[in-house]
Amino acid sequence: MSTAQHALTTRGPGGGEPSRGRKKSDRTLADLGPNYKWVALSNTTLGMLLATINSSIVLIALPDIFRGIGINPLESGNTSYLLWMMMGFLVVTAVLVVSFGRLGDMFGRAKMYNLGFAVFTISSVFLAITWMQGSTAAWWLIIWRVIQGVGGAFLMANSSAILTDAFPANQRGLAMGFNGVAAIAGSFLGLLIGGLLAPVNWHLVFLVSVPVGIAGTIWAYIKLHDIGHRQPAKMDWWGNITFAVGLIAILVAITYGIQPYRTHSMGWTNPYVLTGLIGGVVVLVIFGIIETKVDNPLFNLSLFKIRAFAFGNIANLMASLGRGGLQFILLIWLQGVWLPQHGYSFDRTPLWAGIYMLPMTVGFLASAPLSGVLSDRIGSRVLATVGMVITAGTFFALILVPVNFNYWVFAIILVCNGLGMGMFATPNRAEIMNSLPGNARGAGAGLTATFQNSAMVLSIGIFFSLIISGLSRNLPSAMTAGLTAHGVPTAAATGIAHLPAVAVLFAAFLGYNPIQQLLGPTIHQVTPDQANFLTGRSFFPNLISGPFSDGLAIAFWFAIAACVIAAIASVLVGKHKAAVAEPVGAELAATAADGGFAPTELVEEPLSGLEAFQADGNDHSNGHSNGNGHVNGNGNGTGHRTVLAGSVLTADGSPVQRAVVTVTGPDGKQADRAMVRQDGKYELLGLLPGGYTVIATAPGYDPQAAVASVAVRQLVRRDFVLVGGGLISGIVRAADNGHVGLGLAEATVIVTDADGSVRGATASGVGGAYRIGGLPEGQLTVTADAAGHQPTAQLVAVRVGQPVIADLVVSRVGGVRGSVHSVAGLPLAEATVTAVTADGQVMASAVTGEDGRYHLDGLPDGDYTVVATLYQPTATQVRVGAGETVTADVALRSAASASSPTTEPVVDQLSR
Repeated sequence: MSTAQHALTTRGPGGGEPSRGRKKSDRTLADLGPNYKWVALSNTTLGMLLATINSSIVLIALPDIFRGIGINPLESGNTSYLLWMMMGFLVVTAVLVVSFGRLGDMFGRAKMYNLGFAVFTISSVFLAITWMQGSTAAWWLIIWRVIQGVGGAFLMANSSAILTDAFPANQRGLAMGFNGVAAIAGSFLGLLIGGLLAPVNWHLVFLVSVPVGIAGTIWAYIKLHDIGHRQPAKMDWWGNITFAVGLIAILVAITYGIQPYRTHSMGWTNPYVLTGLIGGVVVLVIFGIIETKVDNPLFNLSLFKIRAFAFGNIANLMASLGRGGLQFILLIWLQGVWLPQHGYSFDRTPLWAGIYMLPMTVGFLASAPLSGVLSDRIGSRVLATVGMVITAGTFFALILVPVNFNYWVFAIILVCNGLGMGMFATPNRAEIMNSLPGNARGAGAGLTATFQNSAMVLSIGIFFSLIISGLSRNLPSAMTAGLTAHGVPTAAATGIAHLPAVAVLFAAFLGYNPIQQLLGPTIHQVTPDQANFLTGRSFFPNLISGPFSDGLAIAFWFAIAACVIAAIASVLVGKHKAAVAEPVGAELAATAADGGFAPTELVEEPLSGLEAFQADGNDHSNGHSNGNGHVNGNGNGTGHRTVLAGSVLTADGSPVQRAVVTVTGPDGKQADRAMVRQDGKYELLGLLPGGYTVIATAPGYDPQAAVASVAVRQLVRRDFVLVGGGLISGIVRAADNGHVGLGLAEATVIVTDADGSVRGATASGVGGAYRIGGLPEGQLTVTADAAGHQPTAQLVAVRVGQPVIADLVVSRVGGVRGSVHSVAGLPLAEATVTAVTADGQVMASAVTGEDGRYHLDGLPDGDYTVVATLYQPTATQVRVGAGETVTADVALRSAASASSPTTEPVVDQLSR
């Protein structure tokens, strides 16, 4: 273990006792080390990828699934099975993500995320082992898909919040970029995976998630920890119930709205659909009223006062509306028209549709991570706006291309569409999460996911409705003429032509031959030649091309309008700025890396009255400054006012002089301000109930921030311990054979005091730059360490207000490896091998294993004597260059053979 890593793992924050004695739930990022953020990113990315792949994997696999369980989904009584298999997962995740995000805020985001991984994996197992047939199997699959959606909702609701807790503000765009790739690209990859596995065996569509889910669940339970601020509160049951009822009513109504109703091609005139839509909206209005009345709402609607959060979510909602139904429309376009026109049989079109849509995924994968990195530097507004403009342009291009397009033109449009969506998605998500206070990130991420998932379902309903509307105008006449021209009786042709257009779309989407499904027994009334032509690969695509083009144009114009609104909303999020409220208890490494607030130890004591605070003998009728030059008094008593109070002290417990406590609301504006008294105490009376960010500052000290939620007739304490404002920054560089190279990223940098206590830690960023603030005055030691390099240390003098620059150079180290064996060539176990310098200093030592091999690491460049000992010691000289590993195999002789006059070679091989 390296020097820096050892220091981090053997001491807690501030050089306290070792962190291994703590409970898992009490660990901080300083305890977990600088690499924890990458563990959080990799695991949450896996979880999001798994959840979103499964949201779309069944779309391509539906024909094989229904054939496997013996159901024809196009029969009128089976349409509900088809719709719920398609959209049930999306409906459940849309409804539950806000509630599960709120649970994460209350009980721990990692805990809720881990539970989601477990639920998701168990449901995947039960889906894969389906053994029933018919309607029983269909309901079994639907129920477990719903439960799988519950697990997916846990994952989606808490992954963004876990990343926001784990990453400093200046790296969140990068983290959200990779996580966003999984969140959206997974829905496209699901199409391809489903198309490949379903023809082999439809059970594999669900089974493929099981081993990944098991590994991810175990990994999450072992490695993920709750480090963000928890907000203990009672569950808002009425809010949860009304939100769920209202949203379910709307989404289910949309699902059934695209089904035929009586003589209508769609069900928007169905009384049940209208009741669901209108009733759902009314219930959601009631939900909004409830949320303004309860003490601990499911979602704090005042967060919409934060400009970046409000407009960011509007942009997210409209972008999701624009792209949500695109998957389905492009699949129908490819499967029902283009692929058959280019020689693909209808039963092969689902797989090839997924393959031909890959350019969109490629574009998204290329732009999403890069836009995340750029958003950390230049802000999200420009990137998100340009991304939506590009996406709108691609929808306009899709209107211009003919239905029977040139694929390379189509592929370029898809790549640009993916690029535009990637440019928007990551910066938008990072902007929304950065705008939230630490105790609301779970609920905020849940609401964002709700907007996205609800918009997906709503978009499918809108796109289908617009396409069906376009088809219904021209398809009946075109189909009647086409069928009668090829021998179908006029009465039969007229009846078939006036069947709901949705049946044609679903047949094409499922990879069935649409005309064969529509004709049914009527096919026997025409000659075999005409029957073969009607059910061939050209008649239906040519017949539907014109009417389908009309419907496409209407749908794409809607998508263009949605993208333009999203672009405007992205402009209105405001200028880029760092988040004002880091999570309470944020790790020392992260705060040092981005120059933000140092962590603080908080105590929250909500009381039924104010007696406990008044008992300290202070006069609470004194006024205090509100920051605008006015003084607010509390009259003759506190009445129904709120009290936020506490102390601001130094590390040794003495009061901090000239300290100021400032309180800001969710919108970032100042709500109140107070000077800290000479005894180190402060109080703020008369704050309105709600959530606030509390900031303590003083000349010569690093500022600190905390979140506080106050209520009527409640005392909330926020105590701060300020540390010196010393700052050390510099660049860690790697040296090779005396030549100092470029900066070295991911090197561990720690600062220790004279007692050996760790006072700050971070990891070097791109270019090797590092920055550690909040340091005490005095002589401090800065140590840099990196894998494959020799640690280096430097003594620096730190003064408050005088930043220190300390560039550190770590030299690459090499090693010696080889084997120890007898003269007869047999490997020798438990032989001791030691590397000694010319001045006799032992640099490394190892004991050979059963195979006789050894490995000496961490050797700076130079000459060494390698000594192997078991029988008669044998030594050899080696030269180790910077970063090189040389090989030295040694032959040992017993004491008896050593006294023999026969000379044996002691080194069989020495090579670089």
